[in-house]
Amino acid sequence: MRAVIQRVSSAEVRIGGKCVARIGHGLLVLLAVGRGDSEKDAAHVAKKTAGLRIFEGSDGRMTRSVGDVGGAVLAVPQFTLYGDVRRGLRPSFDGAAAPDLAESLYESYVALLRAGGLEVATGVFQATMQVELVNEGPVTILLDSTKLL
Repeated sequence: MRAVIQRVSSAEVRIGGKCVARIGHGLLVLLAVGRGDSEKDAAHVAKKTAGLRIFEGSDGRMTRSVGDVGGAVLAVPQFTLYGDVRRGLRPSFDGAAAPDLAESLYESYVALLRAGGLEVATGVFQATMQVELVNEGPVTILLDSTKLL
């Protein structure tokens, strides 16, 4: 499972010009599920996401998590994080999970964040979305569960 996590002042998802999800201060998470990923990957990436200390504390250092600062999460499914362009110029998405598995594990990830007390807004699985954000910092973190487990 791969995630691009950005600390944001605001973020929203639009489909066909209509806003379907919006958050203020918090995290925008672009999430992709890979072949061979399981509930264990979803749990691990959700725990890491919730616990990342990438918000500034009173000392000006990154010591606080999204929950500590009362922030929200906008989780957007994005299989293209598994795009492989090592050969040629057209990406291969062979590393991405089949849609049924990917959607199930994406939903598990969201449910785990919510169960941990976080407010979570979501994109729409397999939809063409426009994502708008204001990256705060900028702070962007890459997670790959194969390198975390």
